[in-house]
Amino acid sequence: MAQEATKAEVEAQVTSTETQAPEVSEAQLNPEKFLKEFNWHNYQEGIDEVDGKQLEEFEKLVAENFVDTLNDEVVEGTVVHISDRDAIIDINAKSEGVISLNEFRYNPNLSVGDKVEVLIDVREDATGQLVLSHRKARVIKAWDRVNAAHDTGEIVNGFVKCRTKGGMIVDVFGIEAFLPGSQIDVKPIRDYDQYVNKTMEFKVVKINHEFKNVVVSHKALIEADIEEQKKEIIGQLEKGQVLEGVVKNVTSYGVFIDLGGVDGLIHITDLSWSRINHPNEIVELDQKLNVVILDFDENKSRIQLGLKQLSKHPWEALAEEVKVGDKVKGKVVVIADYGAFIEVAEGVEGLIHVSEMSWSTHLRSAQDFVAVGDEVEAVILTLDREERKMSLGIKQLTPDPWTDITTKYPLGSKHTGIVRNFTNFGVFVELEEGIDGLIYISDLSWTKKIKHPSEFCAVGDKLEVIVLELDVDGRKLSLGHKQTTDNPWDKYETEFALNTTHSGAIEEIVDKGATVKFNDDIVAFIPSRHLEKEDGSKLKKGETAEFRIIEFSKEFKRVVASHTAIFKEEEARNVKAAAKKAASAAAEAKPTLGDANDALQALKDKLDGKA
Repeated sequence: MAQEATKAEVEAQVTSTETQAPEVSEAQLNPEKFLKEFNWHNYQEGIDEVDGKQLEEFEKLVAENFVDTLNDEVVEGTVVHISDRDAIIDINAKSEGVISLNEFRYNPNLSVGDKVEVLIDVREDATGQLVLSHRKARVIKAWDRVNAAHDTGEIVNGFVKCRTKGGMIVDVFGIEAFLPGSQIDVKPIRDYDQYVNKTMEFKVVKINHEFKNVVVSHKALIEADIEEQKKEIIGQLEKGQVLEGVVKNVTSYGVFIDLGGVDGLIHITDLSWSRINHPNEIVELDQKLNVVILDFDENKSRIQLGLKQLSKHPWEALAEEVKVGDKVKGKVVVIADYGAFIEVAEGVEGLIHVSEMSWSTHLRSAQDFVAVGDEVEAVILTLDREERKMSLGIKQLTPDPWTDITTKYPLGSKHTGIVRNFTNFGVFVELEEGIDGLIYISDLSWTKKIKHPSEFCAVGDKLEVIVLELDVDGRKLSLGHKQTTDNPWDKYETEFALNTTHSGAIEEIVDKGATVKFNDDIVAFIPSRHLEKEDGSKLKKGETAEFRIIEFSKEFKRVVASHTAIFKEEEARNVKAAAKKAASAAAEAKPTLGDANDALQALKDKLDGKA
């Protein structure tokens, strides 16, 4: 092409010269022939003399017609031959260049005569062949085009090659560019694979020359159009306006609706008059919906939408004949500690307080009676249409067990109940559903000293009880457990009477004394001074001995015993016996009254004789 242009220039020059200067050299008339026949070797060796004018003309023709292979410039060449492995390219150099066909894999239809961009990779190989690179030329040109597209905002075509983390890889002018997932479309992308192997339009939005990174965007192309639509839509927004939108995204807290370039949010509470656990129970992605505008901020950038508001409120649609005392059926939708919410109609809920779930006065958790999703039947207790509130009851479906309480549980009657709960002062026992009674801690055992009811029984245990008191109006029942058996202290009052002697072992050494267990019920206290043995030592733990009862209290269940009293009493008896014996001996040795008279008479006679 360069040679043909040169011919034209030469011919033009010849034509011009014919009018001005008729003398024209052969080199000017036929430069191709001149350049081809010029013997460069003879010239270098000095064999052929060339005058200065001819040499200047030769160098001029060479500069105009041949590529300078010393410059790292991208030049255009022509495919002149294609072999199995290489393509021969003419770039108007001293020799033709060669390029591996691997560099043209993107263009399988390459043929002779095609124009291609090349870069001189090796000026001469071992065989003197000029080695060219099409790939490097494409990269250089591609970067030039990419930079230009970035500077001018030009729209470029790119081929989506594959997916990668966070987006896609796009071939732009032979350069691998990154397309972030957020820049594919204005809508969230759920299937990235649909874009693979497609050619799309992009804008170059960022270039990192240091790391040779290019970022492109398809979203940027459509944002401008959408921005215009958005302004138009926002300018017309009014509260209460009904618009058509498409479900763009579904989250746990609501649904984002695309109103045609403007996004609005339907909060989960504005999707349905009924309670729902997740918005996907109502809508699905890409679904078209009519929505109503509830509110928006001053800039109209945050738009609050509603779906349930397009239908009549369920309370307004609730039949007029529904009244207090009616039986209704519904599904448990929410459970709280204080009760359960029942949906008796779509969007109409009533509360069953835990106290209305059972006749029992012993309150439990609502979860003990119902679970979410259960279908239950209840009675309407209160109904306020203006406040849209309804209270329900379950226990009202069964008779109140307290209505015939005096017949079923008369005073003194014996029953079996289940331990349901403890307090510091007693145990609550359930006789039947709705009938609870209290056993005071003092009525649990005749003999055991109980600090807390849990020491005596456990929740769920069965206990025999006697009805002690009954308050029908106050719905209170007082029970006793120890009264189901005879009071053993009546028997112990005789068995462990004062001064009776019993055998036992020291169980524990306690403050100010020790304890002795005579049986399962009687544990006697031994004061320290009453632990002393006959030899002066004291009884130790585990030591068995005889004990004398020195105190017995049936009322306070108190027994006090003494070991010392055993041998002290014996010692006292021995002293008393010895004293009695001594007194007897003394009595036997004492003179009688007659003897005394005789002695006195003899003494008198003796005195008279002396006289």
